[in-house]
Amino acid sequence: MSSELIEALRQLEREKGIDQFVILDRLEQALASTYKKMLDLENDVRVTIDRDNGRIHVYEMVRENPEDEESPVIDEKDITPPDVSRIAAQTAKQVILQVIREAEREQIFEEYVDRVGDIVTGIVQQSDSRYTLVSLRQGVEALLPPAEQPPTERYDHNQRVKAYIVEVRKTVKEPSIVVSRTHPGLLRRLFELEVPEIYDGVVEIKSIAREPGLRSKIAVSSREPGLDPVGACVGPKGSRVRMVVSELRGERIDVVPHNDDPATFVANSLSPAKVSRVFIDEGTHTATVVVPDDQLSLAIGKEGQNARLAAKLTGWRIDIKSEQQAAVAGLAGVAAAGKEAVEEDGRCCAVTTSGIRCRNKARPGSSYCGIHEKEAEGE
Repeated sequence: MSSELIEALRQLEREKGIDQFVILDRLEQALASTYKKMLDLENDVRVTIDRDNGRIHVYEMVRENPEDEESPVIDEKDITPPDVSRIAAQTAKQVILQVIREAEREQIFEEYVDRVGDIVTGIVQQSDSRYTLVSLRQGVEALLPPAEQPPTERYDHNQRVKAYIVEVRKTVKEPSIVVSRTHPGLLRRLFELEVPEIYDGVVEIKSIAREPGLRSKIAVSSREPGLDPVGACVGPKGSRVRMVVSELRGERIDVVPHNDDPATFVANSLSPAKVSRVFIDEGTHTATVVVPDDQLSLAIGKEGQNARLAAKLTGWRIDIKSEQQAAVAGLAGVAAAGKEAVEEDGRCCAVTTSGIRCRNKARPGSSYCGIHEKEAEGE
């Protein structure tokens, strides 16, 4: 058996890359513990396995004071039993299986610990109110906790899903791989998969704001002059963004252009609402946004969602007012806002005494309609 053990360990080293000497060290320790119990010895036991021929020897470590583990060893008695090979074979099997399991766990950990922040595809194995298990490949499962699941999603057995790796840690058993379907990084990685310009670094995702399962906004910019970053992300007839929306099960996505100017960026972030003017207060880091009266509800969004996402996307506190509200509040620059807005919607920029912006169409080459143009000339 001895020579067979050595050959088996060498074969194992070739196939799985597990050092045979690591197994032999573990086997010696396990056999020492086994023989001490079997022989009911007070003294410690030492087992040696010859690294060349596999011969096994068992020694009793006789101490000067058996009750004191720190006392010196005064003798080693060879107590190798006749059936040492039989017991060693049984123990070796257990040790080898344990070492293989540990090596596989370490291999899985090393494989996935460097993939934190990456996207993986798996098959749902089990799903209930406590957790969802996703099989990434044979023998490797990831945990999708309830906190990482959008409230609108439910998972069926054998369903294929993409998820974002948020954590990989060692545990007593298998490595724990935690994935997420709510992390903003999932949206980023999905766009990288669908938009070659993002993957190649030509288009950059500057920021992301997400309310998982409901709506998201991403701000993009181009490193290449003349390339429309929003168009690149949306794709021909919306094909690219539609693939991302499909993977996120209908989550609405707004793609807006990033701008280094805070006022412009805030205005862009409130898309699809049109903005008349943005007033920036650096001291309070607040952006006061004035929108046409008929755009107020769109700018705020259902239950404040559009405004909330815009604030997350830009990092600015956003206060939205209609032109009427702005005029009543005496907000400076409302008239100027109207003049800028005429380039966007073609309406007259005049604000009436009631604080409502004129709804007439501006005359060609003018910021006013026919009526208010005469008033302006009279001033």
